[in-house]
Amino acid sequence: MSAFFVTGTGTGIGKTFITAGLLRALRTAGIPASAIKPVLSGYDSAPGSDPALLLEAMGKTVTEAAIAEIAPFRFAAPLSPDMAARREGRSIDVAAVLSFCREAAARPGTVLIEGVGGVMVPLDDRHTTLDLMQALALPVVLVAGSYLGSISHSLTAMAALAQAGITPAVLVVNDSGTGEVPLDETADTLARFLPGQAIVIVPRPSGDFAPLMAAIQR
Repeated sequence: MSAFFVTGTGTGIGKTFITAGLLRALRTAGIPASAIKPVLSGYDSAPGSDPALLLEAMGKTVTEAAIAEIAPFRFAAPLSPDMAARREGRSIDVAAVLSFCREAAARPGTVLIEGVGGVMVPLDDRHTTLDLMQALALPVVLVAGSYLGSISHSLTAMAALAQAGITPAVLVVNDSGTGEVPLDETADTLARFLPGQAIVIVPRPSGDFAPLMAAIQR
């Protein structure tokens, strides 16, 4: 049994693409793998939602019941989770999120817990995703992009993680598809500022997940 927390340097960065791709790569290699995305804002029940993509990557049928099993804290507004919950007259019970994640992390095989937004996105009035990662104490996969500005965002996220005593198991430079900054140059620059940090490149559209799979299996 092994579990990883997948977070990002920001929202819309490609966490679900990376999580789903890693799930497929693990399962293709004969390694049992599953994923959850406990908190989700901007949820739309139409096909193509983040939980639906994760279910498909796990080879499961996409139904509302199946989505509820892996993403129980869903909110419609495309805002930070605390704001989205407030729009619905609700709040996020961080203790319940922690319990849900711990139960999932104890399952057989490799379990991927995909976070919401970036490293410091608020969950309620006092807690951020960083607090959740600290409490879970799982190895972290940090997903970054290759867009212009990603290097600053990535180093800022790494600094926040370091201050919390977290060193990511791997930093994934995910192709943002803008073509502005080459993937390899982004990774090379990050490596100069982050000596010793494992960094993996994942190109698009299909992506090569073998290096990432190898990185989390070390």
